[in-house]
Amino acid sequence: MSHEPKKIAILMPVFNAGPYLGACLESILSQSRRDWELLAVDDFSEDDSLDILLRFAKTDRRITVLRNEHKGIAPALRLAFENSTGPFVTRMDADDMMLPAKLGRLAGLLEAKGPGYVATGGVRYFAEGKKLGAGYRHYANWLNGLAATGGHFREVYRECVIPSPCWMAQREDLNRIGAFQTDTYPEDYDLCFRMYHGGLQVVSTAEPLHQWRDHPRRTSRNSELYRDNRFLDLKMDWFLKTDYRPENQLVIWGAGKKGKEIARRLNAVNIPFRWVCNTPTKWGHRMYGVTFEPTTAIGELARPRIIIAVAAPADQNSILSFLRQNGWQEGREFFRFA
Repeated sequence: MSHEPKKIAILMPVFNAGPYLGACLESILSQSRRDWELLAVDDFSEDDSLDILLRFAKTDRRITVLRNEHKGIAPALRLAFENSTGPFVTRMDADDMMLPAKLGRLAGLLEAKGPGYVATGGVRYFAEGKKLGAGYRHYANWLNGLAATGGHFREVYRECVIPSPCWMAQREDLNRIGAFQTDTYPEDYDLCFRMYHGGLQVVSTAEPLHQWRDHPRRTSRNSELYRDNRFLDLKMDWFLKTDYRPENQLVIWGAGKKGKEIARRLNAVNIPFRWVCNTPTKWGHRMYGVTFEPTTAIGELARPRIIIAVAAPADQNSILSFLRQNGWQEGREFFRFA
C-alpha cells in the first residue's frame, strides 16, 4: 500500500453563515495536513457569505468558490463533489470549526486501512453566549461513545451515527454507494445509511476533531426538511432494504406512537409482523390486523428481527437486558428505532 499522502477534498455548503464563516475558514487554513482543496458552494446566501468566500479564495488557491444551481444542501454537496478531485473526501459545515489535527487524523485512519472504510472521530458541541442544550450534549456524548468503540452501525437506526461534518471516505467508495446523487433529506442520515448498506466499515478515534457550533439559525433547527417524521421514513426505507429478512419473524416491541407508525408503514407494504407490548390492557386487541401480545411471546421465536419502538430509557434498558440475556445482538436480532 502506498504511503504517498492523498489530497483531501472538503465539501462545504454555505448559506447565510456570515457571522461564523471567517472562523470556519481560518480553522481549515490552520490544519496540520496541508494537501487539501476546499469546494465551497454558496447556496443562495442573502448575507455577506459569498463576499467572505471570495475574499479568502483570493488569498489561497486551494479554495474554490461555486454558486449552487438548485437550492439545498444536497445539490450543493453534489456540485462540490462533482468539481472536486481529491481521492479522500470529507464534508464541512460553514458555521463550525475544525480542530487542527482533524484532516490529518482522519486521513491517517484511512491510509492505514485502504478502501472500504469511513473514518470518524470525536466531536464537541459549543454555544456562544448561552448554555448548550441537554439534547445536544446527549447526542455528542453518544457519538463520542461510539467513536471510542467503533460500534457505530449497530445503532444506526437510533440516530445518525456518523456526524455529518466529521467523517472522511475514499472517493471510489462514495461513488460506489451513490453518495450525493439524490436530494433525500436528512442528507447526512441518508449518506450514513448508504455507507452502512454499502458495507463500509467504520474506523474511528475518540480524539476530538470537530467543533460543532449550536446557534439559533442552524439548519437542523429551522428547516422543514429535518422534521422527525422524515427520520422514520428514512429508517424504515433503509431497514427494509438492508436488514429485513422474510425468513425471520419480524416483531415490533412497543405500542406507543412510534410503534403504531411503524406498524402502519409495514401494513401498507403487506409485510407481516407480530406486535408485543408491556401493557396488559392492550393484549388481545387488534390494530392493522395484528393482535397485541405480551412480550413473553418473543421467547417462542428462534431468530427474530425485533424493532424496538420504546424510547423511555429505563424501559429500553430493561428490554436490552432481556434480549441480551437471550443471546441476541443489536444490529442482528434487534434494532433500536428510538
